[in-house]
Amino acid sequence: MSLHDAIKTYHDLLTDDMALESQGQLDRQLKQRGLFFGDRPLSTVLRPRFLTPQQYNYMRRAIRPLLYAFAKISEAAVVEPDFLHQFRLLDWEKELIEIDPGFSSHTPLSRLDAFFLTDSGDMHFTEYNAEVPAASAYNDVLTKVFLGLPVMGEFLHHYVVRSLMTRHDVLHVLLQAYKEWGGQERPNIAILDWREVPTYSEFELFIRFFKGQGFECRIVDPRDVEYKNGRLFAGDFHINLIYKRVLITELIERGGIDHPVVQAVRDANVCMVNPFRCKILYKKTSLAVLSDEQNAHMFSKTELKSIQAHIPWTRTVEERQTTYNELPIDLVPFILKYQERFVIKPNDDYGGRGIVLGWQTNTSGWEQAVEEALKGPHVVQQRVPIPEEPYPSIVDGRLQIFDRMLDTAPFIFYGNYVDGCLTRLSTDPLLNVSAGGGSSVPTFIVEER
Repeated sequence: MSLHDAIKTYHDLLTDDMALESQGQLDRQLKQRGLFFGDRPLSTVLRPRFLTPQQYNYMRRAIRPLLYAFAKISEAAVVEPDFLHQFRLLDWEKELIEIDPGFSSHTPLSRLDAFFLTDSGDMHFTEYNAEVPAASAYNDVLTKVFLGLPVMGEFLHHYVVRSLMTRHDVLHVLLQAYKEWGGQERPNIAILDWREVPTYSEFELFIRFFKGQGFECRIVDPRDVEYKNGRLFAGDFHINLIYKRVLITELIERGGIDHPVVQAVRDANVCMVNPFRCKILYKKTSLAVLSDEQNAHMFSKTELKSIQAHIPWTRTVEERQTTYNELPIDLVPFILKYQERFVIKPNDDYGGRGIVLGWQTNTSGWEQAVEEALKGPHVVQQRVPIPEEPYPSIVDGRLQIFDRMLDTAPFIFYGNYVDGCLTRLSTDPLLNVSAGGGSSVPTFIVEER
């Protein structure tokens, strides 16, 4: 089956009347269901992302060896101080990762962010969102919205469409971690984050789902909790399971290393997912650890093959000798000379902040970026090709179809397998929901009838 044929079929169904009718329903559904990032609608286009079964299965299978490799380096970092140094953790982060979470996986809930060229099969994972992978609930509800659009009703005459829901996976992961931790009673779940974050509307979608499954659940601001007599409370709500959406750095910066949540986790009086140890793989240096030749001995042949195929060449920015395409180089002079090949990223940030794209920066700007990177933990990563696909949208009352860049961000559960996929569109190479022209769309598996 040709993916291009499926896309063309969908677009051909969008007559002027069909497009306007579908857009009207999309607008109403986004508003009714609270599908907004802050005050911005999550989706601004009229077509979901399509993948063939072969493409989706290829992605799932290609990722698995990488997940084993990520688990190896995370587990080694906890027990080997010299190896841990490669991740460039801060002192307080090192203190937190010593806390045993009470269950085995360091990243029960995570998301890999990739650029997947579906025509060639090239797939490059540029970041591992191992701390607070957002958008699972958004994605599920957007899936329902797009399945109900008038144009989708017509498309279903031609193609079988399979959706990729994941909120149930999130709940299963939370409950399994809680059981492994030693939880006996039915848990009270707290979704933990600041009340003013733009993803707050997604927490409300999770609340509805968890309560629909029979679990007591509240959205809890870290400023509203207290730890007393070995129990963590938000008002009169006793918390024994935390679905952590707050960033660890922000929690410690605002609440300190002895915040009530930290105390309760340290004393094993609350189960928290993801645990503090997720910070190891959240660091951008985790990709440098995977791709650095000095660590190749840690991985199996299958893992090395997957790393070489799917992890872009990445190094911590420092004065050192290393290899590039198996040839020896002096790292800093090399990246200064060939800036158009590289991107520089801070070790611990999100949303595209602090990223410098060498091919969009003048020489003096790149030199300054390298100088800044040498002062604190940053990585340099090889540029990868960014795919584009045509997407339809209504502009000034008329249907327009134009190419947008897109990423492929599969959800990972138990640090072990892929289920579902986030797709983000943009007109900006940084590809995040707040980027120029940014939009999220659900991903469907499609086959000809």
